[in-house]
Amino acid sequence: MIRLNVFISVEDVNRAKVLDAAKELTAASVKEDGCIAYDIFESATRGNVLLICETWKDGESLSSHETTAAFIKNIAILKELTAIKVEKFEF
Repeated sequence: MIRLNVFISVEDVNRAKVLDAAKELTAASVKEDGCIAYDIFESATRGNVLLICETWKDGESLSSHETTAAFIKNIAILKELTAIKVEKFEF
């Protein structure tokens, strides 16, 4: 399995648009083959920080996810409006 923790730093002016993109991405991702979990978390202590926590069955599932229309559309929005840090764990 593969777990990605995607930390997103966003300015207040872009927060609503970024959260909408993350929610759209989540709604599509949970329907994909190989997706075990896909969630968005908002920091209780830092209003400018979001976390997408995703778990995939294997690398093939994750690679397939990264070619979907929902991923391509919404990751472009996230990359344009935020700073992203990704932690990857394989187990």
